[in-house]
Amino acid sequence: MSEAKTSKEQIINDFKEHDKDTGSSNVQIALMTARINELTGHLKMHKKDYSSRVGLLALVSKRRRLLDYLKKEDFKKYKDILEKLGLRK
Repeated sequence: MSEAKTSKEQIINDFKEHDKDTGSSNVQIALMTARINELTGHLKMHKKDYSSRVGLLALVSKRRRLLDYLKKEDFKKYKDILEKLGLRK
């Protein structure tokens, strides 16, 4: 199994709400955060990679919208996921 697949499965296992959960807001936000961290590291090395930068900005805004939704629906889950992922708001 590839490293990316095992890390994705690990993230899903850490943030899932029930056994077959792969698409809840918590899981999506955690997966996006992992991808954002990877892209940030990539862009530190490749400063002129503008297409990846555009993708990163789109991913950040999509995560922001999901966080806003989660904050509106369940504030406790919102605070928990911010704490687990080390995000500030």
